[in-house]
Amino acid sequence: MSTAPRFPDDFLWGVASAGHQNEGGNDASDIWFLENTRPSLFAERSGQACRGYDLWAQDLDLVAGMGLNAYRFSVEWSRIEPAPGEISAAALDHYERMVDGSLERGLAPVVTFCHFAAPHWFAAAGSWLAPDAARRFAEHCARVMSRFGDRIAAGVTLNEPNLEQLLQTKLPPQLEQVKLDMLAAAARRAGAERYYAANVIPGAAQREFQHAFTMAHRAAKAAIKAERADLPVGVSIAMADEVALDGGEQRRDRRRADVYDHWLEVARDDDFVGVQNYERTYHGPDGEVLPEGARNGMGTVIEPGSLAGAVQYAHRMSAVPVLVTEHGLQTDDDRQRARFIPESLRLLEAEIAAGTPVLGYLHWTLMDNFEWISGYGPKLGLHSVDRTTFVRTPKPSAHEYAAYVRAATAHAATDTRTA
Repeated sequence: MSTAPRFPDDFLWGVASAGHQNEGGNDASDIWFLENTRPSLFAERSGQACRGYDLWAQDLDLVAGMGLNAYRFSVEWSRIEPAPGEISAAALDHYERMVDGSLERGLAPVVTFCHFAAPHWFAAAGSWLAPDAARRFAEHCARVMSRFGDRIAAGVTLNEPNLEQLLQTKLPPQLEQVKLDMLAAAARRAGAERYYAANVIPGAAQREFQHAFTMAHRAAKAAIKAERADLPVGVSIAMADEVALDGGEQRRDRRRADVYDHWLEVARDDDFVGVQNYERTYHGPDGEVLPEGARNGMGTVIEPGSLAGAVQYAHRMSAVPVLVTEHGLQTDDDRQRARFIPESLRLLEAEIAAGTPVLGYLHWTLMDNFEWISGYGPKLGLHSVDRTTFVRTPKPSAHEYAAYVRAATAHAATDTRTA
């Protein structure tokens, strides 16, 4: 019996990246402003990041060279609209070249319309809580769609609008005060009443933001569909695989209700739900339990089954197909990642065989990059990046992922020829 992996013929195999984390010099954005505010929650500034804005063609070659067929990237709103109503034709040209460059290399472009970073002017005017925020974002989405929406494969409106709710139980409490101090200082610098970013939200404002993000997602989806009704559109959410030990069922269910279930209900009206999974959380009767085992850089146990578990729950609650928009492993030891990827994919394959519809798998991430408040410390890339020369070097995990995809696609091609 063949042990070659079996996935749907039209399965998307790719990697994911984000503009602010990869491009560098995103100086009209709210995140850039917060990085350069003191006090700051950010360990360091993004600066040149990976110089992805300049080296995009080289990066697409890396993706295609791995034998993948999809690339998820974000269009940076602050580059396209650096001031209210001021539209940069050069920025739109740039992202159009990325779309066309992807297609020329056989890569399906999966476009994220907002991967956390938004324009500085937008944040200073009330951010996502402003009365006109949803309309402003929808206009941005329509603008992007009118330029090259006819050539993209799928659209993700918002990246992880539930992230702060997930992190609320994981970050040290003292960081919340640093966050509040930074946001207050940013508001003073900007001459604004308040200043927020999509992934820098005070704990007390999370429910307000959940409502605002929901309105923004729905407005964005309507704008995207108005330009192209057949384009698959969804929202990506951060999802740990929540597992109950004996007596921990109520705690697990409460976590799911607090962090995921709202967005899985919203996704019922979408074409897919994006799942972004990095860990499994175990719940006992008295709180979270940390079993013995090798740990990832987030401090939790490395568990290849976490992806399949998160995917299963996401589909069960949303009743729509799943697109794995991110999945990876934070570790300085790439040998762990090289083992983790095929083990995780084998379990995902079994979940698909059991009947859960999965459209594709986009690994986070192509290369080590700027990981938000943690700076350049966390390593999640399939390639390392020299911080001086910006040379990209493949890690063993890149070869392991490529080999797995090669086997999966070869098996799919064989099945098609013999059908």
